[in-house]
Amino acid sequence: MKPQLVDGEKLLTSLGDRLSGVRGRLTPNADMSKITWFRTGGPAELMFQPADAEDLSQFLAALPEEIPVLPVGIGSNLLVRDGGIPGVVIRLSAKGFGQAEKVSDTRLMAGAVCPDKRLAALALEAGLGGFHFYHGIPGAIGGALRMNAGANGVETRDRVIEVHAIDRSGERHVLTNAEMGYAYRHSSAPGGLIFTHAVFEGGPQDKQDIRAAMDAVQHHRETVQPIREKTGGSTFKNPEGTSAWKEIDKAGCRGLTVGGAQMSPMHCNFMINTGSASGYELENLGETVRARVLETSGIRLEWEIKRLGLFDPDQVVQEFLGVLV
Repeated sequence: MKPQLVDGEKLLTSLGDRLSGVRGRLTPNADMSKITWFRTGGPAELMFQPADAEDLSQFLAALPEEIPVLPVGIGSNLLVRDGGIPGVVIRLSAKGFGQAEKVSDTRLMAGAVCPDKRLAALALEAGLGGFHFYHGIPGAIGGALRMNAGANGVETRDRVIEVHAIDRSGERHVLTNAEMGYAYRHSSAPGGLIFTHAVFEGGPQDKQDIRAAMDAVQHHRETVQPIREKTGGSTFKNPEGTSAWKEIDKAGCRGLTVGGAQMSPMHCNFMINTGSASGYELENLGETVRARVLETSGIRLEWEIKRLGLFDPDQVVQEFLGVLV
């Protein structure tokens, strides 16, 4: 049976006293469009913002196993469908999970919702090289850990030493770099784990050189990316041997629109909400692009943006718009 969205108030009431010791904030029928960078999408049945890692562990241990749980970060690369998200969305708070600090001469620790740019700034302050690429990634550390975020020839896996996480039953885990199973824009760490913080390592470098590298990253972003639009960043992963934007451009999809959704004329691997686009319009646009690239180049683009939740029954988007693949 397919999951269905129910009223969040009823879900919260059904939990009764199970969550009596929880200190975090519980919000039924939470509007996901307020927290995603696309500014669109249906509600989450229930949103939980834990006070800290201990509170998150206690909540997960108390929550019935049949209730689905979905962690989200700062919403930078999420496309929430219009039908909403069943179960509980875990949104980590900046107060409990946004910390960043130097923990040794060469190591830094950052919480899962610490902005990537904040980690880059801390590395500059500490005189540690190898973190400049985070200055240009519009997201938070939790997403970087899950997606092996990278730019400018450096990836998250090049810096991570260990990752701390909590599983669906509330148990805590520490994963090594090898146990994260990193590949291009991918980690094979179990999907049910919620990352809380991680330890990274760099090497001593002159601060002027670090600053110059960060400035170069920022200049590149401002020059070629629509950073002031409602966007989720790179829409598709780069296929082997080419770039996603090149294939999108070749297929004639630069500037392509579906309703209020558009492939950016500036950088055609960036999908933007030009005003009031729905989740359906954005995903429909993405699948239209995938279908046209498949037809033009024979390449099956893979989504880099995470699409979450349920479709409205009369607005279901098929992969590649139903093209036989």
